[in-house]
Amino acid sequence: MDNFVPPEENYGKWGRDLERWYFNPVFLNSDQLNMSKPALFVGNHTLYGLLDVPLILEHLRDQHGVHLRSLGDRMHFHIPVWKDILTKGGMVLGSPENCHALMSSGQSIMVFPGGAREVMRRKGEKYQLIWKKRTGFARLAIEHGYDIIPFASVGADDCFDIVIDANDIQQNNTAQKLLNTLKLSDKLRDGDILPPIPAGVGYLPIPKPQRFYFSFGERISTAQVENNEQEIWDIRERVAQSIEKQILDLKQYRESDKDQNWGWLRKKLTKGFDE
Repeated sequence: MDNFVPPEENYGKWGRDLERWYFNPVFLNSDQLNMSKPALFVGNHTLYGLLDVPLILEHLRDQHGVHLRSLGDRMHFHIPVWKDILTKGGMVLGSPENCHALMSSGQSIMVFPGGAREVMRRKGEKYQLIWKKRTGFARLAIEHGYDIIPFASVGADDCFDIVIDANDIQQNNTAQKLLNTLKLSDKLRDGDILPPIPAGVGYLPIPKPQRFYFSFGERISTAQVENNEQEIWDIRERVAQSIEKQILDLKQYRESDKDQNWGWLRKKLTKGFDE
């Protein structure tokens, strides 16, 4: 991990170019970011967690010269090839030991406290923070005196409709028997990492055209915060409230955006791509 070298700029570029074209992202408050010192970026994980994260990482790298190290759920590291792609991009296993090492070396980090459970959303959970009682990110930030930058993402949760979720599967006797027979129940953490079955464009697993919106909140300093349970919880709640407010603000911004969804493409098709 200490020998990590950021990949070349063209690594995975074709995929990000396609995403930028398809989702046409908007970044709010990015010009207010001061990256003169490292920070812990904390945000909301969206459905599947694959569509928006590459775009925000690329934006921070291109606009602010910061290559964030992402903390990933251990399930990623059990998938051949996939784990190598993520590791090359800078992801590390999201353990306290790894986070401690990254902070000790002064690197900026991205973490989603909701983890896999927040990614594997269920019906009616759009844009909800599903953090349970997790406080690890706040504890480590306080221990190292790291600033926290809350950020929010809106758009990805609207790309799919959830047809079948973990609740449906767990309530289906046949499906539950199959999971037990295959001895998958424990590995799926009681359904926390059981992926929902989606419907996108035409009921296909193709994301619906949605414009993506990102925002960054004000830095939250932990330099003078006492490392006790109450202070740790207070920081956690302060970060969560910032993210929730940003999500609401982004939704309001989207309502007034004439180019939401594919409005931007319709404009270009009618007026020309040079305008």
